[in-house]
Amino acid sequence: MELTFVDVKPGDPALTAEVGPLIRALRPALTADGFAAFAAEAHDQGVVFTAALDARERYLGVATHRVLTTSRGRTLLVDDMVTALDARGAGVGTRLLAELETRARAAGCERLELDAGVANHGAHRFYHAHRMAITALHFARELT
Repeated sequence: MELTFVDVKPGDPALTAEVGPLIRALRPALTADGFAAFAAEAHDQGVVFTAALDARERYLGVATHRVLTTSRGRTLLVDDMVTALDARGAGVGTRLLAELETRARAAGCERLELDAGVANHGAHRFYHAHRMAITALHFARELT
């Protein structure tokens, strides 16, 4: 399958029409308005929305990512990565992950990092199959 990778920026109608529904499938509690607010603020913080489009320009996957300098070195941090349900198993995730690795190397990163929910066993299998290791536990506390 031929894929093209594009960075979708605020102001581009595809951000809310195409990217938003993909991210919201991963984050069901996120409303359309919540996504719009998140996208604007995250972009200001350096988050890039990279989408995978097929030859018919259908949005089949998206990753949100940023480059950070950490005590472990320069890192491409993937906040979200999702493939459309009807495109899973077709290699979209593999190609998107490879694109992120290429971008990380071009940005001088030493690491590519991401989190996967503890109950998201499908994602765990996918990342293990792509030679990613569990190197830390991510702890969180909701502040309500």
